Amino acid sequence: MGDIILEIKDLKKYFPLADGKTVKAVDGVSMKLYKGETLGLVGESGCGKSTIAYTVVGMYGASGGEVLYKGTDLAKKGYKRTLEQKGEIQIVFQDPGSSLNSRRTIEKSMEVPLDIHDKMSREKKTERIEELLEMVGLPKEYKSKMPRNIGGGERQLISVARALATNPELIILDEPTSALDVSVQAKVINTLIELQKKLSLSYLFITHDLSLMRNVATRVAILYLGRLCELAPTTEFFHAPLHPYTQMLLSSIPVVTEEEEAIKPGQIISQGEIPSPVNAPKGCTFHTRCRDCMEICKTQMPVMVEVEPEHFVCCHKYKAKEEL
Repeated sequence: MGDIILEIKDLKKYFPLADGKTVKAVDGVSMKLYKGETLGLVGESGCGKSTIAYTVVGMYGASGGEVLYKGTDLAKKGYKRTLEQKGEIQIVFQDPGSSLNSRRTIEKSMEVPLDIHDKMSREKKTERIEELLEMVGLPKEYKSKMPRNIGGGERQLISVARALATNPELIILDEPTSALDVSVQAKVINTLIELQKKLSLSYLFITHDLSLMRNVATRVAILYLGRLCELAPTTEFFHAPLHPYTQMLLSSIPVVTEEEEAIKPGQIISQGEIPSPVNAPKGCTFHTRCRDCMEICKTQMPVMVEVEPEHFVCCHKYKAKEEL
């Protein structure tokens, strides 16, 4: 698969509540991101996707586990990230309207990372901003505009351009198209793909849209109540989903061609509601909604096993390939 740029090991992020209880937003997640790939992290709202993103980028401290970037643990207690490391890991947020200062021109907003990471003259700074705008397909004249005077897709492209200002190697994309009209989503996605090829970027792409991952991701990881259910190369993931939760999600995706219909799992009716992360079920956290629930599922948490090369699943129905 190539060199590992990011490795998350048994990552935990807990939030204490006033009543003494704890929200286990992320509870023992492990996964690797290879250089130059797009890893899609998919799950329903509240499953912990953004919490993982914010912990990796340094907005949250980890409650446990490791976040290894190029072999260095960024989650280590007391460890302070260097300016270089902060520049190499950037994030693009879901809502470009809230991530850009409404009282500043585009140029002023884009100057901030340049001032922090790369001191340069006013002339060089202006040239760099114009270059970044052109990289994302926007005219250089946009630098004088205010965020409120441009569309949502253009604002998101500017957010991408600003993230590129520090010459990052890893970009976390936190639902970058979910707040946009369908008509402009494709432009943003195509721009991200082109930039990845041109700049050799690695993406951790967070979304709830599985159909989008079919055409974008190298591998797909499914998250449920703060824990990984399944992780596999995209093609195998869509052709041979293993976890009951994954199968339930895939069966609900609308399809438009007979080929997609042929590989789609049979209709699986979603049952029950997502439990609260404050009072997660014992054993497998999905057992209260699982049609294949066994007695062991109610008391014992399954472990992630590799059933095929690079295809991992966390379910009592499966054993590691070497154990078969």
